[in-house]
Amino acid sequence: MVVGRILGLFSKDLGIDLGTANTLVVVRGEEGIAVNEPSVVAVKKGTSIVLNDGKAVGLEAKRMLGKAPINIDVIRPMKEGVIADFKIAEAMISYFIAKAHNRSWLLRPRVLIAVPLGSTTVEKRAVYNSAERAGARKVYLVEQSRASGIGAGLPIGEPRASMIVDIGGGTTQVAVLSLADVAASHTVRIAGDKFDEAIISYIKRAYNLLIGEQTAERIKIEIGSAFPLEKELTLEVKGMDAVDRLPSKETITSEEIREALREPLAGIVEAVKKTLEKTPPELAADLVDSGMVLTGGGALLRGVDKLLSNECGLPVKIAEDPLTCVARGTRIFLENLELYTSILESGDSE
Repeated sequence: MVVGRILGLFSKDLGIDLGTANTLVVVRGEEGIAVNEPSVVAVKKGTSIVLNDGKAVGLEAKRMLGKAPINIDVIRPMKEGVIADFKIAEAMISYFIAKAHNRSWLLRPRVLIAVPLGSTTVEKRAVYNSAERAGARKVYLVEQSRASGIGAGLPIGEPRASMIVDIGGGTTQVAVLSLADVAASHTVRIAGDKFDEAIISYIKRAYNLLIGEQTAERIKIEIGSAFPLEKELTLEVKGMDAVDRLPSKETITSEEIREALREPLAGIVEAVKKTLEKTPPELAADLVDSGMVLTGGGALLRGVDKLLSNECGLPVKIAEDPLTCVARGTRIFLENLELYTSILESGDSE
């Protein structure tokens, strides 16, 4: 106990964006992102034993997705923004904490973790427990929308509306913030993963071609769009023919992928509109000029800002480096813990 407290004095506080697709870690007092890797773990089949002496986490594990032999399970422990596999999540968090601390497993940092808006008590407890067992001596939670807003440079503490649309891997969280609190919000479990699933379904339906998650993600990145492009794109896609089960390839267009993404994007537009409907009139008036800011990996989808602006009639801006806004926000909260104590939730460890 005493040794743990002494080691804690030498540890560095960490901020964690525990995402469905990627996990980012920042260190209090240090610039940049200490860890930015996929939320993926490779284990011996049927166990929670991480391969390669505990190192098959993140990038190394993601390379195995869809390509691992039957004696290996490649697991994404986060589903739709929350922990779906507790033991694997604990192993992943432990690995990332150690990596941020240059692989010192003994140090026990205070950790601030961003969680989705509207997370249940059970979901929050799962995050607390996983982080504590992974080595954190004190765990704080903050809503991702607040972290994303402050990380994007929005004046969330002022008495005026700041609207954030965070399109992550598992969820899209829409929030109107004022005086560091959430005035209106709506969360849908539609985001990057649903985009990938829609692409997989479309390619199978249109071409009888079976593709995996990694190929779908590559298609989304290379030719995906939410709004018509000035110059439409094409891409050769390789997979397996669904009929004869032989390797095959097809050339697909950005127009086709836009059609594939039409339904999930409509769900995000609807979430934004529902949030606007719940926004108090004085704050809604602020949004006429300030509009909304997009964060998260989904903000990088071509034309998503134009789609939302066209559908909602408001200015739309993509945050600088939208992928890291939540993580950067956790660092700002860590550096001002006393100022933000009232809006952070804390666990019982220490």
